[in-house]
Amino acid sequence: MDFNGREKNEGINFFQKYLTIWVFICMVVGVIIGKLLPAIPNALGNLEISGISIPIAILIWIMIYPMMLKVDFQSIKQVGRNPKGLFITWITNWLIKPFTMYGIASLFLFTVFKGFIAPELATQYLAGAVLLGAAPCTAMVFVWSTLTKGNPAYTVVQVATNDLIILIAFVPIVKFLLGVSNVSVPYGTLFFSVILFVVIPLVGGVLTRIVVVKNKGIGYFENTFVHKFDNATTVGLLLALVLIFASQTEVILSNPLHIVLIAVPLTVQTVLIFFIAYAASKIFGMSHDIAAPAGMIGASNFFELAVAVAIALFGTTSPAALATTVGVLTEVPVMLVLVKVANSTKGWFKS
Repeated sequence: MDFNGREKNEGINFFQKYLTIWVFICMVVGVIIGKLLPAIPNALGNLEISGISIPIAILIWIMIYPMMLKVDFQSIKQVGRNPKGLFITWITNWLIKPFTMYGIASLFLFTVFKGFIAPELATQYLAGAVLLGAAPCTAMVFVWSTLTKGNPAYTVVQVATNDLIILIAFVPIVKFLLGVSNVSVPYGTLFFSVILFVVIPLVGGVLTRIVVVKNKGIGYFENTFVHKFDNATTVGLLLALVLIFASQTEVILSNPLHIVLIAVPLTVQTVLIFFIAYAASKIFGMSHDIAAPAGMIGASNFFELAVAVAIALFGTTSPAALATTVGVLTEVPVMLVLVKVANSTKGWFKS
């Protein structure tokens, strides 16, 4: 239940459970459109402002806005309660995850898979991996927390504080790691991307939450209002993926094996980060209902933000954007395995 004693019952829905299948279908549809009707992605690609694709931006907003509605920033008042779990989350997400992602992706893309991926493509794929690593999950954490019987009130605090840290830490971390990767990106584009795809939907979500709760009550907001956007989020994600894959047709058809090769370091990173946070929670005496969400929030990614920023920085047709969409492809099956791991090891933790 939440801080006011209300039960929350958010499990994984049909779309979320089979997200990998939907992404694969979108890839097939997108590639067919890109091959047979290339005028469509070309025309949509010309609709941009300051390098930002207008159709993709609209679809990203449709995806992110409903997520921001679910985050209750009033919960930040509870930060002082049991802060050890929050410190584990923050340290894992911002001092460990981006840098291990860079290291693991570099190892696989430039060394292990050197014979399969040209250095120029590897650099772009690494940039996409860096964007995923610097964007820990927001919305789906509520699902993973529910499936592991996590403490919903504590999960809200973890997500709310994480969203605020994104505003401060995302740009400098991405700028630094892309600089190390010899990928030059202007600060202005990074800041503009964060304002466009985090600040605006975040403020919109907060204001909407305040107005609706004031007029209709928290029960209506959580049980009825937020669910009005469930289908919009699904449609937005699927259409965005079709457009991205349509723009990526030549890259995909030229290098189909690369989809699998990109997925390998992303999967290794996901598993590693989960166990770092999960083991740290065990060492510091956290209960399982805090340890499991702590592991999940770092392991999964805010892939909507990563995709949006990759497109803003490198374009819809870039290999970097493709790498971030592979993150969408791998996320759910890997996270469902980790949910099973967390549930089967509940006995390791104090109750």
